[in-house]
Amino acid sequence: MVFGTLVDHHRKHTVMVVSSIGTLAAFLLGGLLFLLVPGGSLLDLGQPWFWLFTVVILAGAVVEQLRSVALSTTVTLLVPGERRANANGLVGTVQGLAFLVTSVFSGLAIGFLGMGWTILIAVVLVTLSLVHLLTLRIPEPEIAHDPERRAVDFRGGWRAIRAVPGLLALIIFTTFNNLTGGVFMALMDPYGLELFSPQLWGIVLGVTSTGFLIGGAVIAKFGLGNNPIRTMLIMVMLTGALGALFTVRENWLLYAGGIWIFMMLMPAVEAAEQTIIQRVVPFRTQGRVFGLAMTFEAGAAPITSFLVAPIAEFFVIPYMQSDAGHDRWGWLLGEGTTRGIALCFLVAGLVSILLGAGALLTKSYRVLSRQYAEVAAGDTGQTEGAAEAVTGIEPVSDAFPRERLIPPTERAAED
Repeated sequence: MVFGTLVDHHRKHTVMVVSSIGTLAAFLLGGLLFLLVPGGSLLDLGQPWFWLFTVVILAGAVVEQLRSVALSTTVTLLVPGERRANANGLVGTVQGLAFLVTSVFSGLAIGFLGMGWTILIAVVLVTLSLVHLLTLRIPEPEIAHDPERRAVDFRGGWRAIRAVPGLLALIIFTTFNNLTGGVFMALMDPYGLELFSPQLWGIVLGVTSTGFLIGGAVIAKFGLGNNPIRTMLIMVMLTGALGALFTVRENWLLYAGGIWIFMMLMPAVEAAEQTIIQRVVPFRTQGRVFGLAMTFEAGAAPITSFLVAPIAEFFVIPYMQSDAGHDRWGWLLGEGTTRGIALCFLVAGLVSILLGAGALLTKSYRVLSRQYAEVAAGDTGQTEGAAEAVTGIEPVSDAFPRERLIPPTERAAED
């Protein structure tokens, strides 16, 4: 929520620069701790150095999410409404490429070079990213005027969500979907590391992440169809079916192939939600809406991860290794040491299918679909990016008043 408020109250380029500087500072501090603190003390959970190092590194990763919120609103600023789905697909392609590179190099760097070189590589890449960002210019002559300026504007974000019929239901759905996604977040690495060495697992993730590139490229080319909400729910059901099936046998090729297809489908889910918010929420409140949505959605998966990891380790896995578990589920899940994790994946996948199918039958789905269709039909076909900032007009749904991006000269005249 803090990030969303900052994005709405400041220029998007400035926010991205601050985000990169914060990440760079955190990684530099983490590297300094790594150099100064002896290895034995740094790895001792009973001493403060381990926790300080961990929190600093994680803080650098979290601050980077500020850039993600700003990027989503920048797509609204620069891209015409009918092309935003394609733009979000292109963003997914770029992020998939980044995921591919980091998946491979993180495994290889930690496996062969160690943590010190890994931190140095991270610092160099973030520095290059920051330097490149400083060379860019985003045409945003004036920040969208909002008289309500709070450090953490939860109320403004909540009002903006409630103003769009069905949008709250969409965020609730994605939150519950992320709860099931937390099962995969917690257990995919342990499952993969049962089948591969750390170095090989990093390579497998890098190869399978090409699915991000393919899925994002397809969206960039063809968009998400006339109803991105329906597209998103169908993709959620497909990913649920895939998650339930890609570990039914302990086979590395089945697992890697399933992850590859899973990553092809994920860009559509992410791009659909962003496209919906970009089309039906006024530009001046989009940062807070994205921030509020990410607060619930991003927080959901770790909650499930914390819950499912000990449940799997202490209950499900021992049960599946017992005669009772084998007799009950062996016909479906086969043999192997990872059958407990496979059972967790099966249940999470089935829950995702039920969530997607249930959402398609709700009134909120029909209302939001109609709202989105009205906005799409009302598009004038004019460029909405830099031209909007110049003309001072922000095309939004007929359910909202026309928002103003007031140039300084006009504001002075009004005063």
